[in-house]
Amino acid sequence: INKIAIMNTGSFAICIHILTLLTHDQEHWLSSSKIAASININPVLVRKELLKLKEAGMIQVKEGKCGGSKLALSPDHIFLSDVFKITNGEHLFSFAKNEPNQECPVGKSINTWLENLYSDIDDSVVQLLDNKSLTKFIQQFV
Repeated sequence: INKIAIMNTGSFAICIHILTLLTHDQEHWLSSSKIAASININPVLVRKELLKLKEAGMIQVKEGKCGGSKLALSPDHIFLSDVFKITNGEHLFSFAKNEPNQECPVGKSINTWLENLYSDIDDSVVQLLDNKSLTKFIQQFV
């Protein structure tokens, strides 16, 4: 198997932060600049994550001077497992950047076994997050 998993970029945390902000202020369209100021990152990075959330149907986006983002779904219907799935890439953990030596008895099969392990880990994470709606998450600290 010649696969390289995407490393964890913080996309999940950024998306949860965005969704939490949008839940906190459901009356207004929040600009990517305002969201970026809360997260303390560049608005370009926020817009990248907003696109994922929009494509998943979780938010709506309005362009222009008075534009911004709003929730498209009730926070009761947004589950952390769905956010994990759209932000995670192939697996939570990464493979080595170099392809293992196929002449080595370990190297020729390690990625197959890691693929199975990583799939099990990802399934466990999704199962844990399946029971947590955005509303339940926010209730922990608001």
